[in-house]
This record gives sequence, structure tokens and C-alpha cells, in this order.
Amino acid sequence: MDETLLDLGEHIAGRLAEWSVSTSIDHGELNLTVDPEHIVQVLRFLRDDPSCRFACFIDISGVDYPAREKRFDVVYHLLSPYQNSRVRVKVQTDEDTPVPSAVDVFPAANWFEREAFDLYGILFSGHPDLRRILTDYGFAGHPLRKDFPVTGHVEVRYDDEKKKVVYEPVKLVQEFRTFDYLSPWEGTDYVLPGDEKAK
Repeated sequence: MDETLLDLGEHIAGRLAEWSVSTSIDHGELNLTVDPEHIVQVLRFLRDDPSCRFACFIDISGVDYPAREKRFDVVYHLLSPYQNSRVRVKVQTDEDTPVPSAVDVFPAANWFEREAFDLYGILFSGHPDLRRILTDYGFAGHPLRKDFPVTGHVEVRYDDEKKKVVYEPVKLVQEFRTFDYLSPWEGTDYVLPGDEKAK
């Protein structure tokens, strides 16, 4: 399998040499690293080239590396049922530089790009409707960024009377309790059935 992937990687790198596509194989899958400005052309080539035929668009995901200058990886996963192989295509970007939208090549990319925008703040130029998809329109921040606060002082809920999402201070419905977290087998004063056989 690795030899087939190596051949496919060499074919892709040779045909796309003008766009500086680098290839590698990790965990039995072909990885391509592409400059963001060429992502649409590379995806179109992977879909249309007779040796590739990556016709099935699986998803787009984001990865956050806050210490890097270009903190985000945008990762595209494609499947070729004709070649029985997968490819992972990566581009790097920062908070302000948009990545060209892949919607014209794979229409299914629409909601995945909206999700990456909503959860990471990754921008996509040329997207037909780039707006939040999972969080509320007034939501502040992007929850999958590594620097997003894990806890807060407000709770978010849908108010049926107001017919919208409301933010309220956190209310604890019971007093704070401490737990000893002992297993019932370690903390009992009596012999559990079957324990007498252990002695």
C-alpha cells in the first residue's frame, strides 16, 4: 500500500510542481502540504486527474497551534473510491488571512467552512454565506481555539418566552459539597458478598 501511495505522491508532486506541493505518508495516508492561494487548483486537480479521482469530499477541520505565526492548519480530507485511497491536504493560515473557499470545487465544503469559521475563526474568501453555524450569532469568541477560556461566569440557554438565546449569571442549585471519591469496595465497614473468599 505504501508503494502505491508513494507513486501517487510522486505523480501529484510532479504535476503540481509549480505550486510547491510537498508530500509525505503518515499512518498509511498520503499528506499534501499546499500554499493557501493554490488550494482550489490543487483540490480541482485531485478531483479531476484520472490517476487521482478523489471525488468524495469527507470534511474540513481546523487545528490550532497558538505559538506559531500562522497558528491554524486547515485540513481537507478526500477519498478516492476508484483508487481506494485517502488524501489529507493541509494549508496554514493566521487569524487575518483568508483561505480561498473550496465550495466551487466541492459544494459540500459549505457547512464545513462555516464550522471552521465559527469554532476557530478561520476566514474563507469567496464563501457564499460565511456566518456562524453552531454557536449563537452574538456569541463572543471561537470555542475550539486553545486560548478560549474553559470556564466562565455566565450560562447560555434558550429562553422560550423571549424566543432567543440569553446569557445569565451562573446559578448553583445546591450548596457546595465535598466528596471523598472512595470506591464502595474500599470504603465500606462491612464485608461485601464474595470478599470473604479473598482471605
